[in-house]
Amino acid sequence: MFQPQTYSVALAFIVITMLCWGSWANTLKLCQGYRFQLFYWDYVIGLLVGSLLWGVTLGSMGTSGRPFFLDIAHATAPHIFYAIAGGAVFNVANLLLVAAIDIAGLAVAFPVGIGLALIVGAISSYILSPAGNPLLLFGGIALVTVAILFDAVAYRLRETAQRALSTRGVVISLVAGLLMGTFYPIVSKGMSGIDAPGPYAVTFFFSIGVVLCAIPFNYLLMRKPLDGSAPVALQGLWQARGSWHLWGVLGGVIWCTGAVLNFVASRAHIVGPAVSYSIGQGATMVSAAWGVFIWREFTAAPARSRQFLLWMFVFFLCGLGAIALAPIVGH
Repeated sequence: MFQPQTYSVALAFIVITMLCWGSWANTLKLCQGYRFQLFYWDYVIGLLVGSLLWGVTLGSMGTSGRPFFLDIAHATAPHIFYAIAGGAVFNVANLLLVAAIDIAGLAVAFPVGIGLALIVGAISSYILSPAGNPLLLFGGIALVTVAILFDAVAYRLRETAQRALSTRGVVISLVAGLLMGTFYPIVSKGMSGIDAPGPYAVTFFFSIGVVLCAIPFNYLLMRKPLDGSAPVALQGLWQARGSWHLWGVLGGVIWCTGAVLNFVASRAHIVGPAVSYSIGQGATMVSAAWGVFIWREFTAAPARSRQFLLWMFVFFLCGLGAIALAPIVGH
């Protein structure tokens, strides 16, 4: 399998992760009228397909470790369990976060959920596998967290009709954030230890965990949506446009591409899981950039809102720079 041998290649992988994780949701925006619960079935198929595509390409190239299919066959039950469990935890967190956005709004749910996930995931990953200068790493995480808060304020100021702060939405956001910050250390555990499988095989097992968990959990959310909307009928999946299915599968492939490259980079000794995960969670800012520059979500927003967006990008870039330097200084 292919494994980066230099920090510059590993860092490039992590930056691509950030772009993929911050961009996949655009495929959902291109399916106006397609309920998220239905879109999600196509998304998980794309995630599984993406894990196989990267497995038979990069996962079967290079001289590091075992090739993809041999790695899958050689994986032990504990490592497979951790990878599948990580996928299941991620699936629940992802669905809860979307439900929280529907209930409390993006301005509340996203900074609470992703901000908490960044803190929990980075700290727990560092405890399990310490790598990099802790001052730069956690200083950068703090700056990125401030940037996410500025993002929240900007979205809040943009809303002309302030929606009431829903206690249920905040609680769901907190649960989603805890789970989103927990899945990465669990997956890292699946790649750790003597004779552990490589990141490509782990991503495949991770995808299986997402699919297995999505079948009961997403179906439950179809029957009882957490935002109080009408139940979603499964026949809507067969009645959807063909292009919507393609966009859904592509969305899964894009997210999976980010996950594969992030897991691969985290195995580079100089990087470590904490740095890899922290930079990857900068996807929040990438998503904001899509909203600002492509979808023109802030065209009619007040001037103060755009000022907060400017500071958001400043703090994000400073935080990203500090986290990127952490492995070099620590090494």
